[in-house]
Amino acid sequence: MSLTLSLDFQYKTTIEKLWSALTDSSMLAKWVHNIHTGQAMENDFKPVVGHHFQFSTQPTEWWNGIIEGEVLIVDAPNKLSYTWESGEKHLITWTLQHLEDGMVNLHLEQTGISNEQALAGAKYGWGKWCGELEKVLEQ
Repeated sequence: MSLTLSLDFQYKTTIEKLWSALTDSSMLAKWVHNIHTGQAMENDFKPVVGHHFQFSTQPTEWWNGIIEGEVLIVDAPNKLSYTWESGEKHLITWTLQHLEDGMVNLHLEQTGISNEQALAGAKYGWGKWCGELEKVLEQ
């Protein structure tokens, strides 16, 4: 059985700035951190369909510190989708939507999650990262 994580976040920003924070490698490094250490994860992400990328951080005894992926959809500035593999292979899809009063909704859908524990971990991790994203957008 495959589980799906679905989360929405609202930010006071422009859709272009939010898109950049999701797709620019240097911007991603400001909010995608090792959840346990807070260390920024180096990455070589590019918003190009077919691009293979990695996020990497200090390995632990339980994890090699590497997340691998492939960009599948780039529809700037509305939709971005890629695989996300660290043990299990998941599909990440971000959908951006203008709201009123200078707000943008960021919808995250992560599919292919194998169990409730992994679902809870993904929810915690993305919640923490998207909190960091908010700080980046305020800069």
